[in-house]
Amino acid sequence: MGNRTEISTLGEFGLIRHLTEKIELKNGSTLKGVGDDAAVLDYADRQVLVTTDLLLEGIHFDLTYVPLKHLGYKSAVVNFSDIYAMNGQPKQITVSLGVSKRFSVEDLDMLYEGIRLACDVYGVDLVGGDTSASMTGLTISITCIGEGEPGKVVYRNGARETDLICVSGDLGAAYMGLQLLEREKSVFRGEKDFTPDFAGKEYLLERQLKPEARKDIVAGLAKLDIVPTAMMDVSDGLSSELLHIAKESNVGCRIYEDRIPIDYQTAVMAEQFSMNLVTAALNGGEDYELLFTVPLTEHDRISEMEGIKIIGHITKPELGCYLEGRDGGEVELRAQGWNSLI
Repeated sequence: MGNRTEISTLGEFGLIRHLTEKIELKNGSTLKGVGDDAAVLDYADRQVLVTTDLLLEGIHFDLTYVPLKHLGYKSAVVNFSDIYAMNGQPKQITVSLGVSKRFSVEDLDMLYEGIRLACDVYGVDLVGGDTSASMTGLTISITCIGEGEPGKVVYRNGARETDLICVSGDLGAAYMGLQLLEREKSVFRGEKDFTPDFAGKEYLLERQLKPEARKDIVAGLAKLDIVPTAMMDVSDGLSSELLHIAKESNVGCRIYEDRIPIDYQTAVMAEQFSMNLVTAALNGGEDYELLFTVPLTEHDRISEMEGIKIIGHITKPELGCYLEGRDGGEVELRAQGWNSLI
């Protein structure tokens, strides 16, 4: 085990300097980053998008199996995903931490290493934040500022009857990764010499511990000059997000079980856990894929996009929101995804 530097030896401002001294600015919209009373941003003729996310130890993450570097990366990426879900581009973040005495300077170095890596991968500037003592472990609050082109920012309320419902990537893998980690944690509690069984399940772990935001899908839509009518990222589960779009747009929807994209590892893991595969895909959450609607006239062009699956269509509001099964039967969609307040 390496050296442990107590946070108290640096003090608040010394800690901030230590964590941010290697940051280099990447975006022209960032006039002033860390080091003054406030960051200075200039967006000129762009619309400014702002999102924030709060992560609490014991509620949103478990440090028994989540490495701090992965946690830092994920904390940043989930905010970037919200900006992409508006058809925008993330440009700056601020990071605020509540830290208990359990953590050393080296621990926070690992957390910030993950945050900086995410910023480098996605071209985002870290421009400020705050640190405070905490009595309850680790708290992470990240605010992300992005830009959107006027007329091309996408909201949840634009879906219209006959629009196609599309989703990127595959669904349910992050949830199955969480189930795998929780299972190994429960086994670990009863054994001294314990080696977790993760062989052949790397994709599921990556989807849970190191998710990626779908910058490529936003770029692909822009290349085709397709602006979705409504869009969200799948953070709380496909069912929940579809119901959000339906409510905000005052529409109904039909999706089809046999069109929901599911990875092979997800299917194998669901079988091992005796879980309903479609339920995991609909309600698991934390996939951070993009769910969006486009006009029916875009069918051929959207079908050619790599990584996109058309899973259904928008209907009249009085027809409700339903999943059509492989047997032709219909099940009403319900919001059963992640809810930290329950």
